[in-house]
Amino acid sequence: MTSTLSELLAVETLDLSLRDELQHIIDTKTKPPGSLGRLEALARQLGLIQRTTRPSVERPAMIVFAGDHGIANEGVSPYPQAVTAQMVANFLAGGAAINAFSGVAGLELEIVDAGIATPLPPLPSSALSALVSVPVAHGTRNFANESAMTRDEAIAALAAGAARVRHHAALGTNVIGFGEMGIANTSSAACLMSRLCNVPIDECVGRGTGLDNAGLAKKRNVLAAALARHANVREPIDVLATFGGFEIAMMAGAFLEAARQRMAILVDGFIATSALLVADSLAPHVREYCVFAHASNEAGHRRMLDHFGARELLALDLRLGEGTGAALAVPLLRAAVAFLNEMASFESAGVDERSEHPH
Repeated sequence: MTSTLSELLAVETLDLSLRDELQHIIDTKTKPPGSLGRLEALARQLGLIQRTTRPSVERPAMIVFAGDHGIANEGVSPYPQAVTAQMVANFLAGGAAINAFSGVAGLELEIVDAGIATPLPPLPSSALSALVSVPVAHGTRNFANESAMTRDEAIAALAAGAARVRHHAALGTNVIGFGEMGIANTSSAACLMSRLCNVPIDECVGRGTGLDNAGLAKKRNVLAAALARHANVREPIDVLATFGGFEIAMMAGAFLEAARQRMAILVDGFIATSALLVADSLAPHVREYCVFAHASNEAGHRRMLDHFGARELLALDLRLGEGTGAALAVPLLRAAVAFLNEMASFESAGVDERSEHPH
């Protein structure tokens, strides 16, 4: 079943009725108050999202959306567009970083063709069976000259991303993260950030997959001209349609649906957070379900985190994408629910709360 846009935007604010009870449980564990630091806030957030004092991490999943961008024709990336398809083949063959990290984290990994422009390299049928192919089109148009997609295409991509989340919800997933692959998608993300956060493009543009100084200057100029060309585009859906990618639009829809399903959502880096900017602009309560996994080394991501008033769990200087930073945070969620559910309280352990300062 395809969600309508109005259904996708029906995200409820986080129910805080268990906040005091969760805090009491956390405070009476056999430890000095606050001594588990950020894990305490994480455990409380997971309890609030799941509306229980005994939250869990069930069948955590990672969906990697892949799509191509017409803006690549402007030379904003040092890599050709064919690399998107080549990397998707690498994901399907199990050879990428996100495959390795998903194994470590115990994540179900799904790869989605949201709109790849070139054919995939030859792969065995067993590998292709792991691909969900729901392209809106074979790559977006070049937003240096025209909108990347139509409004209808943007809405179709939002709905397709939401459908993938519903699939995992039906299988019991309550923790989910989103990754991406798409040559030139840092250009889309930078323009989305500039327009939705109302900051100059120079503060949003980074080196992406490794531009040199001349390449970076060219990228800034191309994107500044594109923003000027589409200066009157302000509504979030129209901003997405004008500057976005199909993988970014599907991620935005996935954020919306995951919040509707009351999942804990692991937010990855620069590209994924640009998709969250879109979702948040459409339904502001989405951010309440988000765990900001890490601070990317891509220029602009710190500013995005500041926009959300977010504190990242990890700062590892990552800038790969693919959902890698989000995957690395999963063990911290497992640890947060483990201490909440398994640690003794002072009363149950027979420990004098007033003298319990062994550390």
